[in-house]
Amino acid sequence: MSTLLFSHPICLEHSNFPGHPEQPDRLRVIDTALEDPAFFLLDRREAPEGSIKEIKRVHAPYHVEAILESVPKEGYVALDPDTGLCPASGQAALRAVGAACAAIDAVLAGEARNAFCAIRPPGHHAEAAQAMGFCLFNNAAVAARHGRVECGLERVAVVDFDVHHGNGTQAAFEEDPTLFYASSHQWPAYPGTGMEHETGVGNIVNVPLAPGSGSEQFRQGYTQRILPELAKFKPDLIIISAGFDAHARDPLAQLRLQTEDFAWVTRELLKVADACCRGRVVSVLEGGYDLPALSASVAVHVRELMGI
Repeated sequence: MSTLLFSHPICLEHSNFPGHPEQPDRLRVIDTALEDPAFFLLDRREAPEGSIKEIKRVHAPYHVEAILESVPKEGYVALDPDTGLCPASGQAALRAVGAACAAIDAVLAGEARNAFCAIRPPGHHAEAAQAMGFCLFNNAAVAARHGRVECGLERVAVVDFDVHHGNGTQAAFEEDPTLFYASSHQWPAYPGTGMEHETGVGNIVNVPLAPGSGSEQFRQGYTQRILPELAKFKPDLIIISAGFDAHARDPLAQLRLQTEDFAWVTRELLKVADACCRGRVVSVLEGGYDLPALSASVAVHVRELMGI
């Protein structure tokens, strides 16, 4: 079966404010990389608009309404020093959520083995009532709830290899034993969460990595902690919060991963998916701010999803 690629042109139009690292060119370089003939067999689909009902399973209703009502008709609105809105931001956020949920629907329907969602804004920092860290709505968490509520899955896992801890996803999951969240991330670093002792109801696994950590420490964290706990959880579906800012070239943190590390972790997650949930994986784009590193890392990630 093919790999699905979900995206939408409106995601290119979202902008925080000039000079911001979470910029439209992130998606442009990914689009260019995936135009290579190697990716000819990708099943490319336009992301639908996500529903407000789906988003409110994770986010407070008043918060959802406040975000959408804050979208300006022109110019920019700053929600905090890191997170902004432009006229396209509301629709981009809805399409990002829609991509993740539609990808789950398609994978569960057997239309593909797995999917990658090339979307922005990212989502894993967004908490129930707070947009933060470049994130408006939590795409991965909303998709996980969609899988549980709409698709009848008993257990859904999110694995997050972004360099920053997904505080929003952890907060959404930590009291629900049917959801699992594992994160490798730099610590100390923004947002300051993600210590090993943060374990929820036994469903949270954090692997904090010291600044300067590289391939050895990253792979050890997965082989010794995340992958065994993920396999033990036996998910019906794995969602990857695919951030590529742990790359050595990335300007926003100080981990030293190489492009091949993202191929390796993708392969390892696919092995668990093959053993636990018939290979069913949905990957959603999170961070990654050095454009050449992002492009190369996404390319190897999608190659592994495709099995090429």
